[in-house]
Amino acid sequence: MEASLDRSTVPVFGGAHTRPAPYRPRAEFLPFSPPSLGEEEIAEVVDTLRSDWITTGPKTQRFAHAFASYVGAPASLPLSSCTAALHTALVTLGAGPGDEVITTPMTFAASVNAIEHVGARPVLADVEPDTLNIDPAAVERAITRRTRAILAVHYAGHPAALDELRALAAAHDLLLIEDAAHALPARYRGVPIGAGANPVAFSFYATKNLTTGEGGMLTGDPDFVERARAVSLHGMTRDAWKRYSKSGSWRYDVTMPGFKYNMSDIQASLGLVQLRRLELLQARRRAIVQAYTTAFAGLDALELPVERSEVDHAWHLYVLRLRHGALRIGRDDVIDALAACNIGTSVHFIPIHLHSYYRDKYGFRPTDFPVANDMFERMFSLPLNPRMSDGDVSDVIAAVHAVIDANLR
Repeated sequence: MEASLDRSTVPVFGGAHTRPAPYRPRAEFLPFSPPSLGEEEIAEVVDTLRSDWITTGPKTQRFAHAFASYVGAPASLPLSSCTAALHTALVTLGAGPGDEVITTPMTFAASVNAIEHVGARPVLADVEPDTLNIDPAAVERAITRRTRAILAVHYAGHPAALDELRALAAAHDLLLIEDAAHALPARYRGVPIGAGANPVAFSFYATKNLTTGEGGMLTGDPDFVERARAVSLHGMTRDAWKRYSKSGSWRYDVTMPGFKYNMSDIQASLGLVQLRRLELLQARRRAIVQAYTTAFAGLDALELPVERSEVDHAWHLYVLRLRHGALRIGRDDVIDALAACNIGTSVHFIPIHLHSYYRDKYGFRPTDFPVANDMFERMFSLPLNPRMSDGDVSDVIAAVHAVIDANLR
């Protein structure tokens, strides 16, 4: 796996005396975010399939311990998804009807769906225009006597303003939950996301920086994680490994009507290898980000993603925004033009208040969250994954320049 880019293959744009070569679209479509799996992951899964245990068992336990050690978490619980982790956290903390949970409109629906699932009311607070993370000042304005928790999403891999959010939570006796679906292995003031005692939910979906196909992890205080363990598996006091292994016991109790959110050893097999490879995979991501940032720095039509000085960005996404009035075409046309160049892109995300369920239930208008709404209308995400070759990166850069240059006002 390459950790740097061969500069001889990456065109340089924007210099005082440089001109790009005539643009030629690539021949094959470049997918937006395929998984980065190799023979080592395949061998580990085959080893599991040949064993006596394929559901939650020894490899899931190993993965939990390895992940907790990697991020410095007090304890961790492997689960079937980040959505399951968020739902489990809210149930374990006792959030429910009559409560309000403040979160961001700039997130995937799963973050807010979990709040709905426990019967609480999601309260949206607008985002900061540079990081697109939830704005602590907007959070403070949204706090009422019914507020139970703040659910912060680390958008695109850039940690939210945790100092300010922690201060608000402490001042108003609120819970702080972190949606870190994008944020492995991000750091805030040198500390890995997930190292604290508060609940943090991670995603290992196919597109994530570490993947188990489907899967997630919940970290937090050991007592909280033990209570969450029962919530996540039917409310049982013993999982299958504790009941069916040689040293286990068949007896168990059901203490509540829990859910079926456990991770399997097949998924954990992928996670164990991916965790060992994560630093190498991240090095490649950072190299691609640097190439993009260098190549696009001279394009006045684009706003580039930021990395504040107090954070280490996980770079799950590379999100560009069109500047108002810079082009003769809009965001959707840019996406179509890049697709015609065989470059896959995406948009992260359609804000929560624009989706019909939340719009109709809570009466949201597009202008209720003007920053999120404005950013959505101008944003698109470029391919960013460790499988990209130097030639792939070069093709993305050349296509973006070609589309922008052809449509300047």
